[in-house]
Amino acid sequence: MSEQKKASFSLASWKQLLPVLARYKWPLVVVIVSNILLAGIDLLFPLLQSRAVDDFIMKGTVAGFGGFLLQYTGLLIVEIVLLVAYFRSCMKVEMCFGRDLKEACFVNLQKLSLDYYNVTSAGHSLSRVMSDTAKIAEATAWTFPNILWALAYIPGVYAVLLMLDARLALTMIVLAPLVAGFTVYFQKRLIALNREVRAQHSRITSGYNEGIMGAKTSKTLALEGKLTHEFEEITSKAAAAGIAHGRMRAIYVPLIVLCGTLAASATLGLGGSLVMGGRLSIGVLSAFMTYALSLFQLFRQMAMFISGMVSLQANVERVADLIHKQPTVVDKPEVLERYGDCFAPKKENWENMRGEVEFDDVSFRYIEDGEEVLSHVSVRVPAGGTVALVGETGAGKSTMVNLVCRFFEPTQGRVLIDGRDVQARSQLWLHSHIGYVLQEPHLFSGTIRENIRYGRPEATDAEVEAAARAVHLDRIAAKLPCGYDTDVGECGDKLSTGEKQLISFARAIIARPAIFVLDEATSSVDTETEQLIQQATKTLMENTTSFIIAHRLSTIRQADMILVIEHGEIVERGTHEELLRLGGVYHELYTTQLSKQEKNIS
Repeated sequence: MSEQKKASFSLASWKQLLPVLARYKWPLVVVIVSNILLAGIDLLFPLLQSRAVDDFIMKGTVAGFGGFLLQYTGLLIVEIVLLVAYFRSCMKVEMCFGRDLKEACFVNLQKLSLDYYNVTSAGHSLSRVMSDTAKIAEATAWTFPNILWALAYIPGVYAVLLMLDARLALTMIVLAPLVAGFTVYFQKRLIALNREVRAQHSRITSGYNEGIMGAKTSKTLALEGKLTHEFEEITSKAAAAGIAHGRMRAIYVPLIVLCGTLAASATLGLGGSLVMGGRLSIGVLSAFMTYALSLFQLFRQMAMFISGMVSLQANVERVADLIHKQPTVVDKPEVLERYGDCFAPKKENWENMRGEVEFDDVSFRYIEDGEEVLSHVSVRVPAGGTVALVGETGAGKSTMVNLVCRFFEPTQGRVLIDGRDVQARSQLWLHSHIGYVLQEPHLFSGTIRENIRYGRPEATDAEVEAAARAVHLDRIAAKLPCGYDTDVGECGDKLSTGEKQLISFARAIIARPAIFVLDEATSSVDTETEQLIQQATKTLMENTTSFIIAHRLSTIRQADMILVIEHGEIVERGTHEELLRLGGVYHELYTTQLSKQEKNIS
């Protein structure tokens, strides 16, 4: 459900964040208790002021002033102590609650299945994790306690006013229904407008992310002007949404201020006439005006606090949705009980993997659009076999290996590993036995050594360097100033595509996988690097079940089985020689590609 279509203010989304907030119940108790006590102390100061006016100033005497001063000083000291406890607790709640919300978002992002990332931009998720969590933590720690203090202070003020003089109190009591009416009227509109503001800010974050990550592409294609124009359109829409939200608040807040001003004026007029008639003391009127002015300021602040909390509804919904979003690929409870999960694996129960893979009448369609990508695919790959997947872009090649890796679940049929359904074991067990080299390699910030070790965190330096030598990465490392300890930069931007690909190969090799997946992994490297990779992986594939997706058909001639896929179906299968003799789709693809290569050479 989109943010814009949700209902107005609701506690349901806030309740979803309570388990995280509950970790800090004692700081919250300190905040609540200190707030209530502070509200009580703030109620006493105007009464002391009234006493000072009537007993000392109007009478022109200081008799008993020492006791009065002692009371006043004692209240100040108590208030200072409570304020220190209050601010320390509020700061702890803001920092720790914000941190835990960010961690909860990040942890759940690790659990979500691949289909979430296929339809959700990085900027959208980044906005939730960084901006939304910070706003929620700040409001919870500071705005909510201010509202709580006001809820304790306002009834107390009315009780004191009624006790001092019921006639004057009535001029202040009429404020409450007016403020409540205006708040109910405006809160729904403010929430809807703030959702639009947050949606536009997410688009801005996505635009920044794409502009930074794709800087080299935009420069090579001379797209700076076009991208700038598109970004200006996004920021213009965000500005318009922000202005609309600001206009609504600009109406709401002054209306509350007007109510307070009218009430204060009425109090001063009526109180002044009572004093002139001798029916009210100057001290009591002074206390009334102090209470009236404090309520005037408080109602103005409350209008901002409440509108802020109401507007925060969209942020809370977004974060709650992310934290509680469920992955589409999940392990069964009995599987988790035996094998553990990615955060608490039970490796002592893990079996070894031989690497036999079987597709048993497998079909797959995407949930988003319902398009069928694979249709009734059945094939068995023996352990240690090498299978090449051939076909046009979008034919279903990558989907097949993604099903082997269990990044998706079949919509029909089964995928079996070593004769058992992949759902009978944990995802972590499966992924720990698979080496996957992507067409576009991704490196993490850190050194070459650290990036290789991601394949097997417990690997020694000697094993890391052995994996690097297997793909001839040692030649490249030797030329770098810090060797294997050279920093690769953000996403590996300090290295060439070929160098990054070699690191990703070494990372897969060191994992000692039972299943090896090469997803068009040599299409982005030069011929020399491709030859080095082929030499290094040929030996590794002898005892490993390997799936190769390649555009260059010359690289798969030695495969034990070649599957030709069209429109999600296997239309041909066999060895390179068998398919050439067949004279079908593979023969046409191979001869066409071979003729193009000969033309390029000539």
